[in-house]
Order: sequence, then C-alpha cells, then structure tokens
Amino acid sequence: MKHIAERTGRHCLSLPSNRLGLYLALRHWCAPGQRLLMSPVSADEILFLVLAAGLRPVMAPLSPRDGNIDASRVDLGAVDAVLTTNLYGLPDDVTAFAGKGFAGKVLVEDVAHAMETDVGGRPLGTFGRAGVFSLSKHPGAGSGGVLAVADESDLRALTRARDDLLTRGSPRSDVMSVATSMARHAALALGLVRPALVLARGLGLEEPREGFRIALAPEHLGQALGQAPALPPFDPWVRADLHDYRARRGRLVRWYQGRRLAKVPGGRARRLAGVRSLAELPTVAPAVLDDLSRPLFRVPLLVRDRDAAIAELERRGVSTGYLYDPPYDDYAPGLTTPSPDPGPARWWARHVLPVDPMYAARSLPVLRSLEPPTSRPRG
Repeated sequence: MKHIAERTGRHCLSLPSNRLGLYLALRHWCAPGQRLLMSPVSADEILFLVLAAGLRPVMAPLSPRDGNIDASRVDLGAVDAVLTTNLYGLPDDVTAFAGKGFAGKVLVEDVAHAMETDVGGRPLGTFGRAGVFSLSKHPGAGSGGVLAVADESDLRALTRARDDLLTRGSPRSDVMSVATSMARHAALALGLVRPALVLARGLGLEEPREGFRIALAPEHLGQALGQAPALPPFDPWVRADLHDYRARRGRLVRWYQGRRLAKVPGGRARRLAGVRSLAELPTVAPAVLDDLSRPLFRVPLLVRDRDAAIAELERRGVSTGYLYDPPYDDYAPGLTTPSPDPGPARWWARHVLPVDPMYAARSLPVLRSLEPPTSRPRG
C-alpha cells in the first residue's frame, strides 16, 4: 500500500479486491434507498455491488469522447451520490462532482483503471470521500485492492466492516493466485497468449458469459435483492472471475502484491510510450489526445468491426479484455433508472477496443488497418 498512500496522502486499507472496497465505501457513506449516479458502461460486478448496498443505480448519459459520465448533461439534484469509473484510466470530470454544487452529496471514485492518472496535478482517488484502487490492473498482481480515505475515524470503521465480511482463505488458493498471475505475465512476455487462452477456456477457468456479460439468473437475483443491503447473497455475481474476492490473504499473496505494486513507477515510461504510439492511430478515442502524459491502463480505440479485430489480435498473441457490452440499461432493464440518452453508451460499448499500451508494438500491425465507425453520436 505504500505507493498508494504516498501518492494520495490518505489513510489506506488493504483489501483482497477492489470490488470489496467499493461495497464498503458505498455502505459506509450511502443509506439504503438512495440514488447513485453511475456510468452504464463498467464491469458486471459493479452493478451488483451497488444493488447489494441497497442503492438505486441511476444511469448517466455517457460521453462518446471518453466513455465516462457526461457531467454537462447530469442533473445532480436528482441523485444522492456519484460513483465514477475513470474508464481505462481516462478521468471522469471529478471537478464537477467535487464542487460547491455537489455539497452534501457523496462522491466515491473507482480508481481501478486509473492508479496513475492525475487531474490538474492531483491524483485521482483524492477528490471523493473514498478512492478504491485495484492491484490487479496496473500492478498486475491478480488480486488485491486498496481503499484510500481522508479521515482516520472512517478508516477505523471501514476496517471493522471489512473484517466482518472477510472469509477464511487457504494456503492453496494463495499459491494458485500467485502462480496464475505469474503464468499470465510469462505468457504475455513470451507471446503465448493464444495457447494460454485456449487452455484456460478448455479447463473452464472463465466464467460463462452472455456475450461479454455474466448471466443475470433473474429468479436467484430477485432473492438476493430482497436481502439488500447485504453482500453475501450477491456472491454468485460479484465473485465473477475472482471467487476469493473477500477471502483473507496470507503472507505469500501480500508479498507478491507489494512486489508488483512497487514495479508500477518503473513501468511508467514504457506505458507512456505505448500510449503515445497508439494515440497516432485515426481510431483513437478523442479524449486520449487531451493529455498524452497519462499512463493509461488501456488505450481505447473506436473501430468499425471490433469482433474481427479481437480475433486477429488473439491470433497474434494479444488478448483483449475489459469489454462492457451491452450497457447496464440493456443488460439489466428494470434494475436501474435508465439513462435519458442511452445511444452514446450503446455506440461506445459496441465499438470500443481497449489496447494494452505495454504491448502496443505487438498490436500495431493489426491496429493500423482498422477503420473508425461509420457514424458517431454527438458529444
């Protein structure tokens, strides 16, 4: 946690996952029944964490420039809190949610994709009541999260709440977590992503999906909703691809997470070089060009035929993940207050192709031939 504590200047709580940190923050600062403004384009489990906290997810209009909340079109008077996404490391308009017009409301920052992103020289994760970081994204540790807060009394209360939710871990699962992460890094370094993907799918290590989303199982989800605000009933959805998301971690995992986190500053130059290289493509999302000094987690491209591009990238040993299609409006109708303008979110979710800047050179032979979408929403 040292790197995050020094970067944010905040009190930090160690967690087995980013997703547990988000739930803790929402339960700590928000009351059941309150309306939470959030992006309709984010990971499956985020929606279920909001529902588990007993909150009403309100879908925001989305900006086609960056895939984040379009703050200029939001009625902040109609919501009680905001959860930012900072998609792929591009920042939400946090200044709009931290100003005088937002007084008395709650801002929680999901900084999973944006560990290294600043706004006006100030790190993301320091604008809201809480910033929730992931150790599986920039550090690539496979698991782990950090909850950063300004007030020490909040830290003490959140620590107690965390301990109440933690489940027993095991040395075997810890060894598997570290070994899997190390194998993933080795496959990337050696260009063996394609055989690794085939093996993982053959062994059933990937959750069953409906497109890019986890199956809703409406009947069982309805039972879980009846128990909100409570997290355990939502485990079948929240634990997707990380079944130990609230399990205690032993010394081995903590050592590995610290080792991976310590490497993040050293990888900054390589990540920035990849961002700048990908920013030269005509398909790059416009907001990437706003500031090329941001070491993004992924560089979003907007392409006409994404499925074909993904298949070709995999053939060349490049894995594409972090696709959130369809938006929550279409994924879980009835569970959210719909966006007043869902078109831009649908367009973004259908066309975005996130590319790891650390492996830009490997991707460019495919990416240079891609064409942008034929149409573009306003914004």
